[in-house]
Amino acid sequence: MILEAQGLSIAGRLDGVTCSLRPGDVTAICGPNGAGKSSLLLALAGLLDRDEGSVALGGTLHAGLADRARRIGYLPQAPEIAWDVTVRSIVELGRIPWRDQAREPVDAAIEALDLAGYEDRRAQALSGGEQARVLLARVLAGQPDWILADEPLAALDLAHQNALIRHLRAAADRGTGVVLVLHDLAMAMNHADRVLVLEEGRMVADGEPLEALSEDRISRTWGVNARWVHEKGARALIAT
Repeated sequence: MILEAQGLSIAGRLDGVTCSLRPGDVTAICGPNGAGKSSLLLALAGLLDRDEGSVALGGTLHAGLADRARRIGYLPQAPEIAWDVTVRSIVELGRIPWRDQAREPVDAAIEALDLAGYEDRRAQALSGGEQARVLLARVLAGQPDWILADEPLAALDLAHQNALIRHLRAAADRGTGVVLVLHDLAMAMNHADRVLVLEEGRMVADGEPLEALSEDRISRTWGVNARWVHEKGARALIAT
């Protein structure tokens, strides 16, 4: 089920952005601070009013909030757990759009994020990386067609970053569309199937990582002279 944006414009944020995203792909949205990355993600989720343009899922314009909540799982930037409740209670919140208490998708999400044995622990007492896994499990429990996550790797250590990106990759391999806002260009290069680059609200690159994050594009958009080293899947960006 393709997620499409046509001519999205939001004053001071986005300027005529068009893209067509495929399920089963990990798509990274990259760009300098203030480029419009979070705004594009919010617009794709149907959570931000537009001045111009449209967003459609499977060729159908976004419907009501309940329908969007069933089809799109949104993970905001720097999410926090506000209630001192158990891990299982947090994950069960993912079933709210379906108005049911189905155990199987909750159990599957807990298993997928390696949270078995954590169900009765208080979520606020967990480490930042563990909380990130709990919040992603909540999204997975809703069984959305799309996962949209804003800087999901921020503030995580290297081990937790690698674990979380593996879980998102696995979700994409199961057919879920995954869209991530990322500042870490090496993460985008090594783990995304496709990269969108925004600059001052405009789309300036859209393609495979080596194309969209070419050394020339990085120089023009980020103002940094840099080069990629090593092989596919393990490339590092070296400033020169």
